[in-house]
Amino acid sequence: MKRLAVIGDPDFNLGFRLAGVRDIFDVTSDDELISVVEKVLESDEIGVAVIKYEFLKKLPLALKRAVDESVEPTFVAVGEEGGVEEIREKIRKAIGVDLWK
Repeated sequence: MKRLAVIGDPDFNLGFRLAGVRDIFDVTSDDELISVVEKVLESDEIGVAVIKYEFLKKLPLALKRAVDESVEPTFVAVGEEGGVEEIREKIRKAIGVDLWK
């Protein structure tokens, strides 16, 4: 069974910790962010990665493209403009159909 991972700052991650998520990455610098995202992309055990929207926007273009195109793990941005629209687009890309239409 694939696991859920969360990438964010300690405040963002707190609620996920309280909910029992085990794979939580507290990021405090841009270099650490890049390293963590690369690690999650390479993991065979993570199926979904929740990432703070603000952190997704900080990624270098090539890494952001890899995240956007990744099917497993699927990255979901949460906060600000992330969320429902992000999930909708991921589903559309994965199965080729917009389930909301």
